[in-house]
Amino acid sequence: MDAILKVQGIDKKFDTVHALKGVDISFYQGEIHGLIGENGSGKSTLSSIISGIYPATEGIMFLEGKEYKPTSILDGEKHGVKMIVQEMGTINGITIAANIFAGKEHLFSKYGLVNRKKMIKEAQNALDNIGASDIRADKLADEESFENRKIVEIARAMYSETKVLIVDETTTALSQKGRTVIYQLMNQLKQNGSAVIFISHDLDELKQHCDTVSILRDGEYITTLRKNEIEPEYMRELMVGRKVNDEYYRTDYGEDCSGEPILNIRGLSGKGLLQDVSFSLKKGEILGIGGLTDSGMHDVGRYIFGIEVPSAGTIEYAKTGQIICSPGDAIRYKIGYVSKNRDKESILNNSNICDNICLPSLDKIKNGVHISPKAEKKLANEGASRLSIKMSSLNQLCGQLSGGNKQKVALAKWLGNDSEILILDCPTRGIDVGVKAAIYKWMNEYRKEGNSIIMISEELPELIGMSDRIIIIKDGVLKHEFTRSESLTETDVIQYML
Repeated sequence: MDAILKVQGIDKKFDTVHALKGVDISFYQGEIHGLIGENGSGKSTLSSIISGIYPATEGIMFLEGKEYKPTSILDGEKHGVKMIVQEMGTINGITIAANIFAGKEHLFSKYGLVNRKKMIKEAQNALDNIGASDIRADKLADEESFENRKIVEIARAMYSETKVLIVDETTTALSQKGRTVIYQLMNQLKQNGSAVIFISHDLDELKQHCDTVSILRDGEYITTLRKNEIEPEYMRELMVGRKVNDEYYRTDYGEDCSGEPILNIRGLSGKGLLQDVSFSLKKGEILGIGGLTDSGMHDVGRYIFGIEVPSAGTIEYAKTGQIICSPGDAIRYKIGYVSKNRDKESILNNSNICDNICLPSLDKIKNGVHISPKAEKKLANEGASRLSIKMSSLNQLCGQLSGGNKQKVALAKWLGNDSEILILDCPTRGIDVGVKAAIYKWMNEYRKEGNSIIMISEELPELIGMSDRIIIIKDGVLKHEFTRSESLTETDVIQYML
Protein backbone atom coordinates (compact mmCIF):
# COMPACT_ATOMS: atom_id res chain seq x y z
CA MET A 1 0.00 0.00 0.00
CA ASP A 2 1.34 3.43 -0.94
CA ALA A 3 1.84 6.01 1.78
CA ILE A 4 -0.53 8.98 1.80
CA LEU A 5 2.29 11.12 3.25
CA LYS A 6 6.05 10.57 3.09
CA VAL A 7 8.69 12.71 4.76
CA GLN A 8 12.21 12.06 3.49
CA GLY A 9 15.48 13.43 4.85
CA ILE A 10 13.75 16.19 6.82
CA ASP A 11 16.23 18.46 8.60
CA LYS A 12 15.38 21.53 10.65
CA LYS A 13 17.74 23.99 12.31
CA PHE A 14 16.86 26.90 14.61
CA ASP A 15 20.07 28.95 14.77
CA THR A 16 22.49 26.55 16.50
CA VAL A 17 19.80 24.03 17.50
CA HIS A 18 19.53 21.01 15.18
CA ALA A 19 15.92 20.02 15.90
CA LEU A 20 15.52 17.33 13.19
CA LYS A 21 18.23 15.27 11.53
CA GLY A 22 17.34 13.49 8.30
CA VAL A 23 13.98 12.08 9.41
CA ASP A 24 12.26 9.51 7.14
CA ILE A 25 8.72 8.36 8.05
CA SER A 26 5.76 7.16 5.98
CA PHE A 27 2.12 7.59 7.03
CA TYR A 28 -0.56 5.37 5.45
CA GLN A 29 -4.26 5.63 4.65
CA GLY A 30 -6.61 4.22 7.27
CA GLU A 31 -3.93 4.39 9.96
CA ILE A 32 -3.62 6.06 13.37
CA HIS A 33 0.12 6.59 13.59
CA GLY A 34 1.53 7.56 17.00
CA LEU A 35 4.55 9.86 17.22
CA ILE A 36 6.48 9.89 20.50
CA GLY A 37 9.72 11.06 22.05
CA GLU A 38 10.99 13.04 24.98
CA ASN A 39 10.53 16.80 25.06
CA GLY A 40 12.98 18.24 22.55
CA SER A 41 13.00 15.06 20.44
CA GLY A 42 11.50 16.88 17.43
CA LYS A 43 7.88 15.67 17.45
CA SER A 44 6.25 19.09 17.39
CA THR A 45 8.87 20.44 14.98
CA LEU A 46 8.10 17.63 12.52
CA SER A 47 4.34 18.14 12.84
CA SER A 48 4.82 21.89 12.35
CA ILE A 49 6.72 21.26 9.11
CA ILE A 50 4.07 18.83 7.87
CA SER A 51 1.27 21.30 8.66
CA GLY A 52 3.06 24.28 7.08
CA ILE A 53 3.99 26.30 10.17
CA TYR A 54 7.74 25.98 9.48
CA PRO A 55 9.64 25.17 6.29
CA ALA A 56 12.16 22.35 6.49
CA THR A 57 15.84 23.31 6.26
CA GLU A 58 16.43 20.25 4.06
CA GLY A 59 14.41 17.29 2.81
CA ILE A 60 11.26 16.66 0.81
CA MET A 61 7.67 15.60 1.46
CA PHE A 62 5.15 13.82 -0.75
CA LEU A 63 1.37 13.92 -0.33
CA GLU A 64 -0.51 11.29 -2.35
CA GLY A 65 2.60 10.81 -4.49
CA LYS A 66 3.04 14.51 -5.36
CA GLU A 67 5.64 16.82 -3.89
CA TYR A 68 4.14 18.69 -0.94
CA LYS A 69 5.69 21.96 0.20
CA PRO A 70 3.17 24.01 2.23
CA THR A 71 3.92 27.71 2.61
CA SER A 72 1.66 28.23 5.64
CA ILE A 73 -0.78 26.38 7.86
CA LEU A 74 -3.63 27.68 5.66
CA ASP A 75 -1.86 26.31 2.59
CA GLY A 76 -1.49 22.98 4.38
CA GLU A 77 -5.22 22.96 5.11
CA LYS A 78 -6.00 23.62 1.44
CA HIS A 79 -4.08 20.42 0.68
CA GLY A 80 -6.12 18.53 3.30
CA VAL A 81 -3.50 18.52 6.08
CA LYS A 82 -4.98 19.74 9.37
CA MET A 83 -3.50 20.15 12.83
CA ILE A 84 -5.01 20.41 16.32
CA VAL A 85 -2.33 21.87 18.56
CA GLN A 86 -1.60 21.32 22.25
CA GLU A 87 -1.94 24.96 23.26
CA MET A 88 -4.54 27.50 22.20
CA GLY A 89 -5.29 27.29 18.48
CA THR A 90 -8.19 29.73 18.25
CA ILE A 91 -8.15 33.51 17.76
CA ASN A 92 -9.38 35.93 20.42
CA GLY A 93 -11.70 38.79 19.55
CA ILE A 94 -13.69 37.00 16.84
CA THR A 95 -16.62 34.61 16.92
CA ILE A 96 -16.52 30.83 17.05
CA ALA A 97 -17.89 30.84 13.49
CA ALA A 98 -15.11 33.13 12.29
CA ASN A 99 -12.57 30.80 13.89
CA ILE A 100 -14.03 27.74 12.18
CA PHE A 101 -13.93 29.46 8.79
CA ALA A 102 -10.73 31.50 9.17
CA GLY A 103 -9.13 31.59 5.74
CA LYS A 104 -12.35 30.28 4.14
CA GLU A 105 -14.42 33.46 4.29
CA HIS A 106 -14.79 33.32 0.50
CA LEU A 107 -17.33 30.51 1.02
CA PHE A 108 -19.74 33.12 2.38
CA SER A 109 -18.68 36.18 0.38
CA LYS A 110 -20.45 38.02 -2.39
CA TYR A 111 -19.11 41.20 -3.93
CA GLY A 112 -16.50 41.35 -1.18
CA LEU A 113 -19.02 41.20 1.68
CA VAL A 114 -19.19 38.25 4.09
CA ASN A 115 -22.66 36.92 4.89
CA ARG A 116 -22.04 36.44 8.62
CA LYS A 117 -25.50 35.06 9.31
CA LYS A 118 -24.91 32.27 6.79
CA MET A 119 -21.43 31.65 8.21
CA ILE A 120 -22.79 31.33 11.77
CA LYS A 121 -25.49 28.91 10.65
CA GLU A 122 -22.98 26.71 8.83
CA ALA A 123 -20.57 26.82 11.77
CA GLN A 124 -23.36 25.73 14.11
CA ASN A 125 -24.06 22.79 11.82
CA ALA A 126 -20.37 21.85 11.98
CA LEU A 127 -20.47 21.93 15.79
CA ASP A 128 -23.73 19.96 15.92
CA ASN A 129 -22.23 17.30 13.66
CA ILE A 130 -19.50 16.49 16.19
CA GLY A 131 -21.85 16.50 19.18
CA ALA A 132 -20.96 19.99 20.42
CA SER A 133 -24.36 21.67 20.20
CA ASP A 134 -23.77 23.36 23.57
CA ILE A 135 -21.16 25.61 21.91
CA ARG A 136 -22.81 28.57 20.18
CA ALA A 137 -21.23 29.66 16.92
CA ASP A 138 -22.19 33.32 17.36
CA LYS A 139 -20.31 33.71 20.66
CA LEU A 140 -16.83 35.22 20.90
CA ALA A 141 -14.06 32.63 21.27
CA ASP A 142 -12.88 34.48 24.40
CA GLU A 143 -16.10 33.53 26.19
CA GLU A 144 -15.49 29.78 25.90
CA SER A 145 -13.42 27.48 28.13
CA PHE A 146 -10.07 26.11 26.99
CA GLU A 147 -11.67 22.72 26.36
CA ASN A 148 -14.53 24.12 24.26
CA ARG A 149 -12.05 26.08 22.19
CA LYS A 150 -10.20 22.84 21.45
CA ILE A 151 -13.52 21.34 20.31
CA VAL A 152 -13.94 24.34 17.99
CA GLU A 153 -10.60 23.38 16.41
CA ILE A 154 -11.96 19.87 15.88
CA ALA A 155 -15.06 21.28 14.13
CA ARG A 156 -12.76 23.35 11.90
CA ALA A 157 -10.69 20.28 11.02
CA MET A 158 -13.76 18.20 10.22
CA TYR A 159 -15.53 20.76 8.03
CA SER A 160 -13.62 20.12 4.80
CA GLU A 161 -11.80 17.08 3.41
CA THR A 162 -9.03 15.87 5.68
CA LYS A 163 -6.31 13.66 4.21
CA VAL A 164 -3.95 13.91 7.19
CA LEU A 165 -4.89 15.07 10.71
CA ILE A 166 -2.20 15.85 13.26
CA VAL A 167 -3.34 15.71 16.91
CA ASP A 168 -0.44 17.31 18.81
CA GLU A 169 -0.69 16.43 22.53
CA THR A 170 -4.24 17.80 22.56
CA THR A 171 -5.86 15.14 24.76
CA THR A 172 -3.76 16.05 27.83
CA ALA A 173 -5.66 19.34 28.06
CA LEU A 174 -9.13 17.80 27.81
CA SER A 175 -11.60 16.11 30.12
CA GLN A 176 -13.11 12.77 29.20
CA LYS A 177 -15.82 14.54 27.18
CA GLY A 178 -13.28 16.28 24.97
CA ARG A 179 -11.11 13.18 24.66
CA THR A 180 -14.11 11.16 23.52
CA VAL A 181 -14.78 13.69 20.75
CA ILE A 182 -11.12 13.46 19.63
CA TYR A 183 -11.11 9.65 19.65
CA GLN A 184 -14.35 9.53 17.65
CA LEU A 185 -12.88 11.94 15.11
CA MET A 186 -9.69 9.89 14.79
CA ASN A 187 -11.59 6.65 14.23
CA GLN A 188 -13.94 8.28 11.73
CA LEU A 189 -11.00 9.57 9.69
CA LYS A 190 -9.32 6.17 9.86
CA GLN A 191 -12.45 4.48 8.52
CA ASN A 192 -12.66 7.08 5.74
CA GLY A 193 -9.13 6.23 4.59
CA SER A 194 -7.35 9.29 6.01
CA ALA A 195 -4.20 9.20 8.15
CA VAL A 196 -4.00 10.44 11.73
CA ILE A 197 -0.68 11.45 13.31
CA PHE A 198 -1.28 11.19 17.06
CA ILE A 199 1.27 12.81 19.39
CA SER A 200 0.85 12.00 23.08
CA HIS A 201 2.93 11.46 26.22
CA ASP A 202 0.31 9.04 27.55
CA LEU A 203 1.77 5.71 26.47
CA ASP A 204 -1.30 3.73 27.56
CA GLU A 205 -3.40 6.02 25.36
CA LEU A 206 -1.11 5.31 22.42
CA LYS A 207 -1.33 1.56 23.00
CA GLN A 208 -5.12 1.76 23.05
CA HIS A 209 -5.65 3.88 19.93
CA CYS A 210 -2.68 3.52 17.56
CA ASP A 211 -1.97 1.06 14.74
CA THR A 212 1.70 2.04 14.58
CA VAL A 213 4.01 4.23 16.68
CA SER A 214 7.20 5.97 15.50
CA ILE A 215 9.85 7.09 17.98
CA LEU A 216 12.08 10.17 17.71
CA ARG A 217 15.09 10.80 19.95
CA ASP A 218 17.23 13.95 19.87
CA GLY A 219 15.82 14.86 16.43
CA GLU A 220 16.53 11.46 14.89
CA TYR A 221 14.13 8.74 13.75
CA ILE A 222 14.65 5.58 15.83
CA THR A 223 12.06 3.02 14.65
CA THR A 224 8.38 2.33 13.98
CA LEU A 225 6.49 -0.20 16.12
CA ARG A 226 3.59 -2.29 14.86
CA LYS A 227 0.47 -3.05 16.88
CA ASN A 228 1.82 -6.07 18.77
CA GLU A 229 5.02 -4.15 19.69
CA ILE A 230 3.28 -1.12 21.20
CA GLU A 231 4.02 -1.64 24.91
CA PRO A 232 4.60 1.28 27.33
CA GLU A 233 7.78 -0.10 28.90
CA TYR A 234 9.36 -0.79 25.50
CA MET A 235 8.33 2.65 24.19
CA ARG A 236 9.89 4.39 27.22
CA GLU A 237 13.14 2.51 26.67
CA LEU A 238 13.25 3.52 23.00
CA MET A 239 12.40 7.15 23.81
CA VAL A 240 15.25 7.67 26.28
CA GLY A 241 17.71 5.05 25.04
CA ARG A 242 17.77 3.14 28.32
CA LYS A 243 15.46 1.41 30.78
CA VAL A 244 13.33 3.85 32.81
CA ASN A 245 12.38 3.45 36.45
CA ASP A 246 8.70 4.21 37.04
CA GLU A 247 9.27 5.15 40.71
CA TYR A 248 9.36 8.90 40.42
CA TYR A 249 6.67 9.90 42.92
CA ARG A 250 7.46 10.56 46.57
CA THR A 251 8.17 7.49 48.69
CA ASP A 252 7.85 9.10 52.13
CA TYR A 253 4.82 8.54 54.35
CA GLY A 254 3.92 9.52 57.89
CA GLU A 255 5.75 12.86 57.94
CA ASP A 256 4.42 15.50 60.34
CA CYS A 257 2.42 18.01 58.26
CA SER A 258 1.01 20.01 61.14
CA GLY A 259 2.98 23.14 60.33
CA GLU A 260 1.48 26.58 60.79
CA PRO A 261 -0.81 27.92 58.05
CA ILE A 262 0.81 30.23 55.52
CA LEU A 263 -2.36 30.93 53.48
CA ASN A 264 -5.94 30.96 54.71
CA ILE A 265 -8.70 30.74 52.12
CA ARG A 266 -12.10 31.52 53.59
CA GLY A 267 -15.56 31.36 51.97
CA LEU A 268 -14.29 31.54 48.40
CA SER A 269 -17.16 31.87 45.91
CA GLY A 270 -17.41 33.08 42.35
CA LYS A 271 -18.66 32.72 38.77
CA GLY A 272 -21.76 30.98 40.01
CA LEU A 273 -19.66 27.82 40.42
CA LEU A 274 -17.39 27.95 43.46
CA GLN A 275 -19.44 27.95 46.65
CA ASP A 276 -17.99 28.83 50.06
CA VAL A 277 -14.68 26.97 49.66
CA SER A 278 -12.41 27.20 52.71
CA PHE A 279 -9.04 25.62 53.47
CA SER A 280 -5.53 26.48 54.67
CA LEU A 281 -2.15 25.88 53.09
CA LYS A 282 0.53 24.86 55.59
CA LYS A 283 4.20 25.69 55.55
CA GLY A 284 6.28 22.96 53.92
CA GLU A 285 3.46 20.97 52.34
CA ILE A 286 2.18 20.05 48.90
CA LEU A 287 -1.59 20.53 48.93
CA GLY A 288 -3.26 18.77 46.00
CA ILE A 289 -6.55 20.01 44.58
CA GLY A 290 -8.45 17.54 42.42
CA GLY A 291 -11.77 17.23 40.62
CA LEU A 292 -13.23 17.08 37.14
CA THR A 293 -12.12 19.71 34.61
CA ASP A 294 -15.24 21.86 35.04
CA SER A 295 -15.57 21.39 38.82
CA GLY A 296 -14.18 24.84 39.59
CA MET A 297 -10.80 23.64 40.84
CA HIS A 298 -8.85 25.60 38.22
CA ASP A 299 -10.62 28.80 39.32
CA VAL A 300 -9.26 28.36 42.86
CA GLY A 301 -5.69 29.03 41.73
CA ARG A 302 -6.68 32.09 39.71
CA TYR A 303 -8.56 33.59 42.66
CA ILE A 304 -5.71 32.97 45.09
CA PHE A 305 -3.17 34.66 42.80
CA GLY A 306 -5.57 37.55 42.17
CA ILE A 307 -5.99 37.08 38.41
CA GLU A 308 -9.75 36.96 38.88
CA VAL A 309 -11.83 38.51 41.64
CA PRO A 310 -14.14 36.22 43.63
CA SER A 311 -17.69 37.31 44.36
CA ALA A 312 -17.15 36.47 48.03
CA GLY A 313 -14.42 35.24 50.33
CA THR A 314 -10.87 36.21 51.29
CA ILE A 315 -7.33 35.01 50.64
CA GLU A 316 -5.21 35.85 53.68
CA TYR A 317 -1.42 35.76 53.88
CA ALA A 318 -1.22 34.27 57.35
CA LYS A 319 2.18 35.70 58.35
CA THR A 320 0.88 39.27 58.30
CA GLY A 321 -2.90 38.91 58.08
CA GLN A 322 -2.88 40.84 54.80
CA ILE A 323 -5.60 40.12 52.25
CA ILE A 324 -4.43 39.29 48.71
CA CYS A 325 -6.50 41.07 46.07
CA SER A 326 -4.26 41.19 42.99
CA PRO A 327 -1.27 39.52 41.33
CA GLY A 328 0.85 42.43 42.60
CA ASP A 329 -0.15 41.57 46.16
CA ALA A 330 0.59 37.89 45.55
CA ILE A 331 4.06 38.58 44.13
CA ARG A 332 4.90 40.87 47.08
CA TYR A 333 4.06 38.01 49.43
CA LYS A 334 6.32 35.65 47.47
CA ILE A 335 3.53 33.72 45.71
CA GLY A 336 4.00 32.42 42.17
CA TYR A 337 1.47 30.96 39.74
CA VAL A 338 1.99 28.63 36.78
CA SER A 339 -1.15 28.44 34.65
CA LYS A 340 -2.55 25.36 32.96
CA ASN A 341 -2.53 27.45 29.78
CA ARG A 342 1.25 27.65 29.56
CA ASP A 343 1.75 29.47 26.25
CA LYS A 344 -0.85 32.17 26.91
CA GLU A 345 -0.45 32.86 30.63
CA SER A 346 2.84 31.46 31.98
CA ILE A 347 5.52 32.53 29.50
CA LEU A 348 6.12 35.03 26.72
CA ASN A 349 6.87 32.94 23.63
CA ASN A 350 8.24 35.87 21.64
CA SER A 351 10.69 36.86 24.39
CA ASN A 352 13.91 35.09 25.25
CA ILE A 353 14.60 32.80 28.20
CA CYS A 354 16.52 35.46 30.11
CA ASP A 355 13.68 38.01 29.95
CA ASN A 356 11.09 35.41 30.96
CA ILE A 357 13.02 34.22 34.00
CA CYS A 358 13.83 37.74 35.20
CA LEU A 359 10.41 39.33 34.64
CA PRO A 360 8.97 38.94 38.18
CA SER A 361 12.33 39.85 39.78
CA LEU A 362 13.16 43.21 38.21
CA ASP A 363 13.15 44.94 41.62
CA LYS A 364 15.93 42.56 42.74
CA ILE A 365 18.24 43.28 39.83
CA LYS A 366 17.71 46.95 39.11
CA ASN A 367 20.17 49.66 40.10
CA GLY A 368 18.06 52.75 40.60
CA VAL A 369 15.85 52.86 37.54
CA HIS A 370 18.23 50.76 35.43
CA ILE A 371 18.32 46.98 35.06
CA SER A 372 21.80 45.57 35.65
CA PRO A 373 22.65 43.32 32.65
CA LYS A 374 25.18 41.46 34.77
CA ALA A 375 22.67 40.77 37.57
CA GLU A 376 20.02 39.86 35.00
CA LYS A 377 22.27 37.30 33.32
CA LYS A 378 23.35 35.87 36.68
CA LEU A 379 19.75 35.44 37.86
CA ALA A 380 18.67 33.82 34.59
CA ASN A 381 21.67 31.48 34.57
CA GLU A 382 20.92 30.37 38.13
CA GLY A 383 17.30 29.60 37.26
CA ALA A 384 18.16 27.79 34.04
CA SER A 385 20.81 25.74 35.82
CA ARG A 386 18.59 24.84 38.78
CA LEU A 387 15.87 23.51 36.48
CA SER A 388 18.32 22.06 33.90
CA ILE A 389 16.67 23.92 31.01
CA LYS A 390 17.79 22.54 27.64
CA MET A 391 18.59 25.57 25.48
CA SER A 392 21.08 26.97 22.99
CA SER A 393 21.56 30.11 25.10
CA LEU A 394 19.66 32.48 27.38
CA ASN A 395 18.83 34.49 24.25
CA GLN A 396 16.82 31.65 22.69
CA LEU A 397 13.14 32.52 22.26
CA CYS A 398 10.81 30.56 24.54
CA GLY A 399 8.58 29.79 21.58
CA GLN A 400 11.39 27.60 20.19
CA LEU A 401 11.55 25.41 23.31
CA SER A 402 9.85 22.06 23.84
CA GLY A 403 6.84 21.90 26.16
CA GLY A 404 8.87 20.52 29.06
CA ASN A 405 11.52 23.22 28.79
CA LYS A 406 8.86 25.92 28.56
CA GLN A 407 7.43 24.58 31.81
CA LYS A 408 10.87 24.74 33.41
CA VAL A 409 11.17 28.40 32.38
CA ALA A 410 7.75 29.09 33.95
CA LEU A 411 8.99 27.55 37.21
CA ALA A 412 12.42 29.21 37.09
CA LYS A 413 10.94 32.70 36.89
CA TRP A 414 9.20 32.26 40.25
CA LEU A 415 12.22 30.67 41.90
CA GLY A 416 14.23 33.70 40.78
CA ASN A 417 11.84 35.85 42.80
CA ASP A 418 12.42 33.68 45.90
CA SER A 419 8.80 32.53 45.92
CA GLU A 420 7.80 30.68 49.09
CA ILE A 421 4.41 29.57 47.77
CA LEU A 422 3.74 28.18 44.30
CA ILE A 423 0.36 27.53 42.70
CA LEU A 424 0.94 24.94 39.99
CA ASP A 425 -2.03 24.23 37.73
CA CYS A 426 -1.47 20.92 35.87
CA PRO A 427 2.33 21.21 36.31
CA THR A 428 3.23 18.17 34.18
CA ARG A 429 0.64 18.51 31.40
CA GLY A 430 2.09 17.66 28.01
CA ILE A 431 5.61 16.81 29.17
CA ASP A 432 7.50 13.56 28.88
CA VAL A 433 8.41 11.03 31.55
CA GLY A 434 11.98 12.32 31.96
CA VAL A 435 11.02 15.97 32.52
CA LYS A 436 8.09 14.88 34.69
CA ALA A 437 10.46 12.98 36.98
CA ALA A 438 12.75 16.03 37.19
CA ILE A 439 9.85 18.32 38.15
CA TYR A 440 8.60 15.90 40.81
CA LYS A 441 12.10 15.68 42.28
CA TRP A 442 12.37 19.46 42.33
CA MET A 443 8.90 19.83 43.96
CA ASN A 444 9.91 17.47 46.76
CA GLU A 445 13.16 19.37 47.37
CA TYR A 446 11.31 22.69 47.30
CA ARG A 447 8.84 21.66 50.01
CA LYS A 448 11.67 20.17 52.14
CA GLU A 449 13.20 23.66 52.16
CA GLY A 450 10.06 24.84 54.00
CA ASN A 451 8.21 26.20 50.98
CA SER A 452 4.62 25.32 50.06
CA ILE A 453 2.86 24.21 46.87
CA ILE A 454 -0.78 24.17 45.80
CA MET A 455 -0.88 21.59 43.01
CA ILE A 456 -4.08 21.58 40.94
CA SER A 457 -4.18 18.43 38.85
CA GLU A 458 -6.52 16.28 36.77
CA GLU A 459 -4.16 13.30 37.11
CA LEU A 460 -5.01 11.08 40.09
CA PRO A 461 -1.63 9.25 40.23
CA GLU A 462 0.08 12.64 40.43
CA LEU A 463 -2.22 13.87 43.20
CA ILE A 464 -1.84 10.70 45.26
CA GLY A 465 1.87 10.33 44.58
CA MET A 466 2.96 13.91 45.39
CA SER A 467 0.49 15.47 47.86
CA ASP A 468 0.61 15.69 51.66
CA ARG A 469 -3.11 16.46 51.60
CA ILE A 470 -5.69 16.32 48.81
CA ILE A 471 -8.92 18.29 48.69
CA ILE A 472 -11.58 17.37 46.14
CA ILE A 473 -13.80 19.98 44.49
CA LYS A 474 -17.09 18.83 42.96
CA ASP A 475 -19.59 21.22 41.37
CA GLY A 476 -17.86 24.14 43.06
CA VAL A 477 -18.03 22.63 46.55
CA LEU A 478 -15.22 21.18 48.68
CA LYS A 479 -16.41 17.58 49.05
CA HIS A 480 -13.63 15.77 50.90
CA GLU A 481 -10.07 15.94 52.21
CA PHE A 482 -7.50 13.12 52.23
CA THR A 483 -4.19 12.94 54.05
CA ARG A 484 -1.16 11.25 52.54
CA SER A 485 -1.30 7.49 52.95
CA GLU A 486 0.35 4.49 51.34
CA SER A 487 -3.03 2.76 51.21
CA LEU A 488 -4.86 5.63 49.41
CA THR A 489 -6.10 4.53 45.98
CA GLU A 490 -7.61 6.19 42.91
CA THR A 491 -10.91 4.46 43.72
CA ASP A 492 -10.95 6.15 47.14
CA VAL A 493 -10.51 9.57 45.56
CA ILE A 494 -12.66 9.33 42.45
CA GLN A 495 -15.87 8.52 44.34
CA TYR A 496 -15.89 12.11 45.63
CA MET A 497 -15.29 13.58 42.16
CA LEU A 498 -18.17 11.96 40.26
